[in-house]
Amino acid sequence: MALEGPSDRDVRVTPDAARRRWLSVLAMAPVADVERLWAALPEHPAYRVVRAAEVGLVMVRGRAGGGGERFNLGEMTVTRCTVALADGTLGHGWVAGRDRRHAELCAVLDAMLQDERRRPVLEASVVAPLEHDQEARRRAVTARSAPTRVEFLTMVRGEG
Repeated sequence: MALEGPSDRDVRVTPDAARRRWLSVLAMAPVADVERLWAALPEHPAYRVVRAAEVGLVMVRGRAGGGGERFNLGEMTVTRCTVALADGTLGHGWVAGRDRRHAELCAVLDAMLQDERRRPVLEASVVAPLEHDQEARRRAVTARSAPTRVEFLTMVRGEG
């Protein structure tokens, strides 16, 4: 739901490791899971869209061997959105792909999670279940690929 609220200069943002974590969890979760957990929340606060969800491209960069020279790997489609709650708290959502609803839900949840009073409930009812599911998927992929792993052993001949 949209709402006219405070101006953009009246916003509060809390940049910290916990925020980076929940933003990552929300962005990497399947949108159906985020939507289901959002619908189950007892409260859906009013917010206004500061920057409507928009699709764009970002350049993905890499490093050879993780520490070598940077190189452009290619472009990736992303969608971003920014919302403000009635109290002026800004929330941002960035997701891979073109899902505008996913970006908006991430932005609203980001804004809600910045509120110290709401955070414990949202961490337990939204972030933790999504994080648990992501970890389970990682373990499943690891278990499926483990039998195909090849161990290389280098033997050195003695100089005699």
